[in-house]
Amino acid sequence: MAVRLGIDTLMDGRQDLLRGRRVGVVSNYAMADSALEPVIDVLTRCPAWRVEKLFGPEHGVTNSAREGEHVVSGRDGHTGLPVYSLYGENRRPTVDMVSDLDALVIDLLDIGCRYYTNMNTVANCMEVCADAGISCVVLDRPNPLGGAAREGNILREEYRSFVGGHAILVRHGLTMGELARLFARGIPDSDLTVVPLQGWRRDMLHPDTGLPFVPPSPNTTGFSMVFLYPGTCLFEGTNVSVGRGTTHPFEVIGAPFVDGHRLAAWFNERRLPGVLARPVYFVPHYSLYSGEPCQGVQLHVTDPAGVEAMRPGLTLLQGVAELYPAQLEFPGESEGKRPFFDLLAGTDELRRLVREGRALEFLLAREDVDRFAAHVQDILLYPDEGGVQ
Repeated sequence: MAVRLGIDTLMDGRQDLLRGRRVGVVSNYAMADSALEPVIDVLTRCPAWRVEKLFGPEHGVTNSAREGEHVVSGRDGHTGLPVYSLYGENRRPTVDMVSDLDALVIDLLDIGCRYYTNMNTVANCMEVCADAGISCVVLDRPNPLGGAAREGNILREEYRSFVGGHAILVRHGLTMGELARLFARGIPDSDLTVVPLQGWRRDMLHPDTGLPFVPPSPNTTGFSMVFLYPGTCLFEGTNVSVGRGTTHPFEVIGAPFVDGHRLAAWFNERRLPGVLARPVYFVPHYSLYSGEPCQGVQLHVTDPAGVEAMRPGLTLLQGVAELYPAQLEFPGESEGKRPFFDLLAGTDELRRLVREGRALEFLLAREDVDRFAAHVQDILLYPDEGGVQ
């Protein structure tokens, strides 16, 4: 049986949460129920409440804007409702935007990685709900990377940004509802309700859920991309392309100065379980090296249960640093600025380890993982594979 989503739970038996209320919806048209009907449609047509306005995260309500592109507010052509952009002039609603509402309903997917911005939009909305004295209802979705494995470091306070807004691990192992419960600890007077999943266990990766994969953002193309993203996204802080402008972003990695055959051979010699590299040639149609011929590798996940999600990307990063030490750059490093790479990593330590040929040591220090696991134990909503909650 497929996992049941929070939106399914709401519509099948929890409509009392919103009955008779004026509602704002934070979502986009990629968020669908188990029957693939857009959540915005499901919520707006229900007579039990009245949806008054929509709020769009990065990529907008239509989920069509490019990464980092500012989205303007306006009106939704499908529903006719006003749309307030949360990725333009504002990264959070103002109190005035929600003061005529009784509740804000949030249905957004987090892909299991700290860099993904939707969780920061959720936290911002929760804070504004508390300031305005209205309810916040989060409709939960599975973490596609599961909830049993955690990786990486806890972000250090001085490296907070919109690609790392909270002191959590890179691969955190929480659902969006659990993240909301964690954020609520720091929000006085938060009136938060999480509408839970049904049938989800922490050992489930996305293919185990029985749910179709719907890309939650333009470059989130499939489960392989999601699985590789915690490691390969770090290349965004370098002068190496992550394949934006190709059909396989975050799976294809390369640059004009890379020999793809040489890099693929170097990677495969490390014999990582569950992932293989093959040489590729590509020309990005936008973003870094737009229109320029590049070489590199495409990573292929053969067994996601057999490899840590960060390890392929970190291994590849170490390979580029070893094979092309004079060409690899971390923009901002030479100018004395804080490199974007450090904002992704949540520390400057990883950049130093890469330069020293020790990038994989980043995965060996388990103190942060153990500390985070203890920190979140009381906010977990779902059992592990042994049935213990």
